[in-house]
Amino acid sequence: MSTAFVTGADGGIGRAIVADLAARGYAVAAVDRTAPVVEHERVLGLAADVADPAAVEAAVEHAENALGPVTALVCGAGVLRTGPVLETSDDDWRACLDVNATGVFTACRAVGRRMVARGGGSVVTVASNAAGVPRAHMASYAASKAAATAFTRSFGLEVAAHGVRANVVCPGSTDTPMLRSMWPDPDDDRSLADVVAGSPELYKVGIPLGRVGEPGDIAATVAFLLSGAARHVTLQTLYVDGGASLGP
Repeated sequence: MSTAFVTGADGGIGRAIVADLAARGYAVAAVDRTAPVVEHERVLGLAADVADPAAVEAAVEHAENALGPVTALVCGAGVLRTGPVLETSDDDWRACLDVNATGVFTACRAVGRRMVARGGGSVVTVASNAAGVPRAHMASYAASKAAATAFTRSFGLEVAAHGVRANVVCPGSTDTPMLRSMWPDPDDDRSLADVVAGSPELYKVGIPLGRVGEPGDIAATVAFLLSGAARHVTLQTLYVDGGASLGP
């Protein structure tokens, strides 16, 4: 049985990834700052701060002891801080880098060492289309996701000879609590239409496919990249944003 280690497992996209992988037969270590509530017999909830190397190492050790060798890693932990650069606090900048970039490093190092020793594995980092397209009022977030993307591809280059693949998925606007936190009223579904239309004043184009993504769209893409169907795919960055980034 394959074992997956998923960080950011209690977020909107993270929960969808955990559920999708469990449904596909994976045993899943679902990791977040607070251990997620587990509703599937194949899922083990674990608590770890991804910015803390010792905590991540302990979580990986626990996962392997309980579920078996980790064959799939999904780096999905993420935080969002918005606002103009000139008004961004040091704490907001550090929070984005600590979780969105350092968290990928700590997980890839801890799991990657084990994958290399065993001669195989697959890694997917969930970044953002903001990693490749400038976003006004999202500089800290965008910079951290760009760092995570570059890191994952360089990491993948180093471990490829050991049979370990590493790819990046870049979601666009996806209907999650994180996206809704940017709206005046998180419960007002009418804001979905505004997202699809775009924001010319912020130089943000709309979504050509005419719909906001759902967490399951991202989960399915992650599952493909982890699977044997993608066995010859590595060092790639796949945008899953309905065309919002105009295909960089």
